[in-house]
Amino acid sequence: MTQLDAAANWARSNSLWPMPFATACCGIELMATASSRYDIARFGAEVMRFSPRQCDLLIVAGRVVMKMLPVLQRIWLQMPEPKWCISMGACACTGGVFDTYAVVLGVDRFIPVDIYVPGCPPRPEQLLNSIIELQDAIKKHGTLNGTEFADRRTAEGPAPLSLEELRRSRDFLLAKAGDEALAQQQRTAPPTQ
Repeated sequence: MTQLDAAANWARSNSLWPMPFATACCGIELMATASSRYDIARFGAEVMRFSPRQCDLLIVAGRVVMKMLPVLQRIWLQMPEPKWCISMGACACTGGVFDTYAVVLGVDRFIPVDIYVPGCPPRPEQLLNSIIELQDAIKKHGTLNGTEFADRRTAEGPAPLSLEELRRSRDFLLAKAGDEALAQQQRTAPPTQ
């Protein structure tokens, strides 16, 4: 690593601009880190922006459902390189206690995650510790032009459904709804004699 890389890494690590993606109780703990008691500003990460084009650290806090996943992926793709991601809480890391079809069982299946923060919900101290660990990693491994992120250029995640798959699922749901309506009608019909 050259001296110029070291200077760039020092500047990047001490001026992280987080993009909060908080959906549940972990979001309250994320907000608490900005309070005077924990003071995330001591580590240069107090500038929380809600515009992905101005951020370089995505903090996913709380559960992510399938309907929110395209939004999360779009936010990730709109963030400029170099960028990092912290998965905060059991729900963001593994789906937590929500073992259902609608909840994503770990955001790392769809976007690259650099640091995992376990807990339900994790304490603000844990988030501060993960930011310190991320800063150490940035200082050790970064380069001036960000060549270490070259493999992140393609969008990740599930492929969208084809038109034929959408038609089949619509037909199935319509047939199922028709069968249920017929069964309901037979249950409510008066008995014939």
